[in-house]
Amino acid sequence: MKRLHVHVSVDDLAGSIRFYRALFGSEPTVAKPDYAKWMLDDPRVNFAISSRSGKAGVDHLGIEVETPEELKEVYGRLQEAERPVLEEGATTCCYAKSEKAWTSDPQGLLWESFLTTGESTIYGDDAALAGFRASAIKGEVSPCCGAKPAPAIEAACCSGAGAGSGTNPTLER
Repeated sequence: MKRLHVHVSVDDLAGSIRFYRALFGSEPTVAKPDYAKWMLDDPRVNFAISSRSGKAGVDHLGIEVETPEELKEVYGRLQEAERPVLEEGATTCCYAKSEKAWTSDPQGLLWESFLTTGESTIYGDDAALAGFRASAIKGEVSPCCGAKPAPAIEAACCSGAGAGSGTNPTLER
């Protein structure tokens, strides 16, 4: 069963934890010095906050899946959306190990699709995502190999056999 993921960047992590603890009526499932997460069943959401991005507000949305088959299904939907996709594959992010891909909606809002495979003691490195995020914010994220692909987009979807086709060869499994 899929779960909605919401990640909000906050300026005051301690104050935000107090607020969301009261709002959700529960303690965070994960609490770190720069990050907290609630895995809620009502509503069914993976709600995370962090003080890492520097700009308060919705950082990204996502769909968390429970099985590799569900992830494959979501990846298929990403192809149908005709938006560039950055497939990170196996990665460490937000104190978790996961298999994931990123895309953005036409307004540049980032969407993450992922399957969590384990926990991590470190937050993780978002180096590949940083270029993709910057391109989305600047409006450079357009269907694969569009007029102005940024380097991260070009690397993510404009190399190999699918270049110029509007599909992402890295998602074909």
